[in-house]
Amino acid sequence: MRRDGGPVPGVVAEAHQLVGAAQAALASEPRPRALLADCARRLDQPLRVALAGSIKAGKSTLLNSLVGQDIAPTDATECTRVVTWYRYGSTPSVTAYAPDGARAHVVVRRGSGTHGLTFDLDRLNWNTPAPREVDHLEVEWPAAALTQTTIIDTPGTSSLSREVSRRTARLLTPGADDERSEQGIAIPGADAVVYLLRRLDATDVQFLERVGAGTAAANGGPGAPGPLGIVGVVSRADEIGAGRIDALHSARDVATRFAGELERTGLCQAVIPVAGLLAFAAATLRQQEFAAFETLARVPVDELSAALLSADRFARADVPLPVPPELRAQLAERFGLFGIRMAVTLIRLGVRDSATLAAELTSRSGVDELRSVLDVQFGQRADQLKAHSALTALARVLTAYRGTPADRLLPRVRTLLADVHGFAELRLLGRLRTDELALPVDDLAELHRLIGGSGIAPHLRLGLPSDAPLTAQRAQAVAAVRKWRARARHPLADQFTATACSTAARSAEGTLNVLPE
Repeated sequence: MRRDGGPVPGVVAEAHQLVGAAQAALASEPRPRALLADCARRLDQPLRVALAGSIKAGKSTLLNSLVGQDIAPTDATECTRVVTWYRYGSTPSVTAYAPDGARAHVVVRRGSGTHGLTFDLDRLNWNTPAPREVDHLEVEWPAAALTQTTIIDTPGTSSLSREVSRRTARLLTPGADDERSEQGIAIPGADAVVYLLRRLDATDVQFLERVGAGTAAANGGPGAPGPLGIVGVVSRADEIGAGRIDALHSARDVATRFAGELERTGLCQAVIPVAGLLAFAAATLRQQEFAAFETLARVPVDELSAALLSADRFARADVPLPVPPELRAQLAERFGLFGIRMAVTLIRLGVRDSATLAAELTSRSGVDELRSVLDVQFGQRADQLKAHSALTALARVLTAYRGTPADRLLPRVRTLLADVHGFAELRLLGRLRTDELALPVDDLAELHRLIGGSGIAPHLRLGLPSDAPLTAQRAQAVAAVRKWRARARHPLADQFTATACSTAARSAEGTLNVLPE
């Protein structure tokens, strides 16, 4: 653990050394050489976070809201049926890649009115003579949100086209039976996953179980190695309450139920309700739209409520409202009924400018809470997540190519995957609500804090203010070590509870070690 509470740099440095040693030992083998080169690059590149979920879950809309720019097509075109990587670049560009590595520049078209970008995949000029199938797209964009994180937008996991759904599976949970895996080596392309849910059905649970099987596989168990970090999002949360002003409250109840069901088996570390459409509209609020909301706020409540019975009714020309029908249609498409009701209510309560309205709508959309969770679960642990991805990939390569000097590296790789404490914390974060964990509610909250569930800085782990004296922090850490060591040794504690308490004690010890004397 670093002095600032961050992950131990040693695991990243050792992962680099192990990958380098494997590259030297397997230098004469073209396939493992390419895979190991990717392992090395992953350690130096931004964290890779994939957005996944069923078709029409709102992945592209959420991506736009997280980035704060209109960079992902949201219409049901061919580009939403392929995996698309969004990376930071100084100049906007979109490139199509074929399975054999051939490239083609993609023309980007901006639609009229409220319609955003479209990537034209109908006329591609490949850099080789023959036409190609598009394997994936890479978008480079000058967005600040992409400097530390590469976001991967994936096709729906429940698409009617089996091949479209398999593109997401190949990225996140590749299996040895995949005809496109190399010599049975299954290496996921993402370090962490944000999984969008509109409902919790068997397809979602089965997919998350496949991703969750990665921990066992990385340590020599069955299954394919998947990303270590998973956060669930109840997407399009405003629709759960039929666009009512209390829709997010209903969505939060749903999220709590989903969280209980998913975290019971360790499939998600958190579940957050988000109205992605509202979040993006708030981030790109236009002055004309603010003026329209001000005008609508002066309409009698009963009249406006009658007009807002449906989006179609709200935009009809024969409905007497002091805002042109075309602009009303734009508001309905961009904000939804929930967003319109919320914006009008906020103005009636005293909001007087577009910047304040945008901030209030953003806060109520749930995207700020999601950003906070992603920072705690992914951003602050980026080095650990990248190291885990690289080490799981390295373990697969070494297992597949036996009989070389690289064999001596495999025991150390497996030891790191099993023993690195940051990995244990991440795995435990997903299981704190499980019925198997026999701890009181207050102790569960303390354990959650200690293992970094609220942030990895020492004062956050210890539940103290940032300006707490070092003596108080050290005393709190010592008390936590003693408490959780005792809990781990309790004769009535089952194995899982004892392991969780032991993990908390190690976290407290790590916190104590980084505090100055």
